[in-house]
Amino acid sequence: MTHPGYDVDRIRWHFPALREGAAHFDGPGGSQVPDTVATAVVETLTSAISNRGTVTPAERRADRIVVEARAAMGDLLAMDPRGIVFGRSATELTFHLARTLSKDWGPGDEVVVSRLDHDANIRPWVLAAEAVGATVRGADFDPATGELAPEAFAAVVTDHTRLVAVTAASNLIGTRPDLPAIAEIAHAAGALVWVDGVHATAHVLTDVPASGADFWVCSPYKFLGPHLGVLAASPELLESLHPDKLVPSSDAVPERYELGTLPYELLAGTTAAVDFLADLALTDPSLPRRERLVASFAALEEHEDGLLATLEERLRAIPGLTAYSTAKHRTPTLLVTVEGRDPQELRAALAERGVNAPAGHFYAWDCSHHLGLGATGGLRMGLAPYTNADDIDRLATGLEEICGGER
Repeated sequence: MTHPGYDVDRIRWHFPALREGAAHFDGPGGSQVPDTVATAVVETLTSAISNRGTVTPAERRADRIVVEARAAMGDLLAMDPRGIVFGRSATELTFHLARTLSKDWGPGDEVVVSRLDHDANIRPWVLAAEAVGATVRGADFDPATGELAPEAFAAVVTDHTRLVAVTAASNLIGTRPDLPAIAEIAHAAGALVWVDGVHATAHVLTDVPASGADFWVCSPYKFLGPHLGVLAASPELLESLHPDKLVPSSDAVPERYELGTLPYELLAGTTAAVDFLADLALTDPSLPRRERLVASFAALEEHEDGLLATLEERLRAIPGLTAYSTAKHRTPTLLVTVEGRDPQELRAALAERGVNAPAGHFYAWDCSHHLGLGATGGLRMGLAPYTNADDIDRLATGLEEICGGER
């Protein structure tokens, strides 16, 4: 049942893309965007703007946009805004920091990655370790359940481990590992914890300090915003590192990590996206934004979990269908295969019915192979704040028709 403060019709009204008529289950690859976000981007692009400064109105506007975006992401992630770094993408930020952190690694040092992860939280660490002669060790998840247990990290983390990289939620099967338990294992060995929060941040309330993460990366375009990446860490930790940068560029934190001029219009859109998320539930607008985010994500989880339960019940009746991950904690994301059917065939047949559900491995390369799906992957269905009961019915009915199931 949907949370009483969650009005999905009101929310959907703000998404012009939904007027095209498709039911969108492609949110894990990038959500649709509300009108308020688009307006913020357009107004920034059509206003006088310059590089950040304090002399002209254009300079002051640019500076205000950056300060507001850091504050918004700080509220979303429960982090100090002084530790918010912006970049082109989460992948680029991870590569950038992997090169920075590995300056202090060498032979005998170890890095731990997990097979549950998107390749963007595996390959940067593998390449960085290889470049300095460090060793990479892997933590496996259970392919039968999709669970990634803390014990998998306890088995591979040693006193030589310098960093543990793990996802907050699998973008392929939705599994949400026990981050605090994994972080405790890593920190006991003296290792840092890098968390890929790209998929999780869109669905569950994020509290980076509570998660145990030292670094958290995410992408606003997964949670109703524009295309860019965000890195969050404590200002003190960022102060201790020295990334490659241009000589005249600022050495202040977080600016020392930001290569080139920031995309002010995208930062304005990011602030608008966080504000929209804070208003998903009808709470007192005078409350601090973090408090409104807490209430909104509670309502969002209840809304999405209810729809997911309905979808899973319908899918269980479809002959030959296999759903991956029965993990206790998951995002509203399903990966399925149907015996004798190519996932791309299912995708195309659903598209003919106005249902957008993509298929593939979605860059979760190791995860897909560990599940036995190889490069083919499966059909992925992801819910979003604008998903409603009619969308669920259209998706389930479409798969029933395509696969010959019974209502």
